[in-house]
Amino acid sequence: MLVVFSSGVAFMIAEKGSIDWNYFWVLMLGGFLTTAASNAINQVIEKDYDALMNRTQNRPLPQQRLLPIEALLVAGIMGVSGIGLLWIYFNQIAALLSAIALLSYAFIYTPLKRFSPIAVFVGAFPGAIPPMIGWVAATGHLDATAFMLFGIQFMWQFPHFWSIAWVCYDDYLKAGYKLLPSKEGRSQFSAIQISLYIIALIPVSLMPSYLGLIGIISTIIILACGLLFLYQSINLVREKSIKAARQLMFGSFFYLPIVQLAIFFDKI
Repeated sequence: MLVVFSSGVAFMIAEKGSIDWNYFWVLMLGGFLTTAASNAINQVIEKDYDALMNRTQNRPLPQQRLLPIEALLVAGIMGVSGIGLLWIYFNQIAALLSAIALLSYAFIYTPLKRFSPIAVFVGAFPGAIPPMIGWVAATGHLDATAFMLFGIQFMWQFPHFWSIAWVCYDDYLKAGYKLLPSKEGRSQFSAIQISLYIIALIPVSLMPSYLGLIGIISTIIILACGLLFLYQSINLVREKSIKAARQLMFGSFFYLPIVQLAIFFDKI
C-alpha cells in the first residue's frame, strides 16, 4: 500500500491541485493490481522458503490452501489488468514502467535475495518506479521532477529494507536470505551503513527545495523528518538491538509519506 500511495501522491503533485479524482482512483487500482501481481509471483517463487520462516509459513502456498498454478493465474490476471488500465486510461510510458517494475521485482530481485545483499540495491529500482508512474500518468512525460521523486524513494529504500532485515534476521537465515550489508548480519558495519544512506538521503530529499519547487515550511518538515530518521539510525549504531531496528523500521514507514505529502501540499 505504501508503494501504491507513493504513486498516487506523485500524480497529485503533478496535477498541482486540480486533481481528476476518477483518474486518480483508476491509477491507484492499476498500481494495486500490478503490485499485487508482483507479490503473488514472489510468493510462488519463494513458496518452499516461505514454509521455513515463522512470518510467512501460514501463507496460502506453504499451507497448500492454494496451488502454484492457481496463484500464477491470479497473478497473471492482476498483472495484465493493472498494466492494461494504465495503458488504456493513461499512456504507454506509465504501462511500460509498471511492467518493468513488476518483472524486475519478481524475476531479478526475488531470486537474488538468497545469493547477495546486492539484491537490496537491485530491488530499490522497481521499488522507486511508482512515483515516476504517477507523474507520467498525469503529465505524459518524464522530466527532472519525476527523477527527483524517484531518487528520494530510491535512497529511502536502503534504510527501510535493512531495518526490516535486521528485525527479521533470524527468520531470514532459515531461508538463506542475505539482505543486510554485512556478512556478520546484525553488526556495527550494517548499522553504520544504514546511517550513511540516511545521511545521503537527506540532501536528496531536499532537492525540491534546491530547485525552488517547495517553500520554507515544507523544507523544514522534510529536514526534520530526515534528522529524526538519522537519529533513529544512530540509536541503532549505539544499541545494535532489535528494538532500535524496529523503531527505525516504523520510522521509515512514516518518513516517506510525510516527505511526499509535504511536497504535495506545497504545490497546491
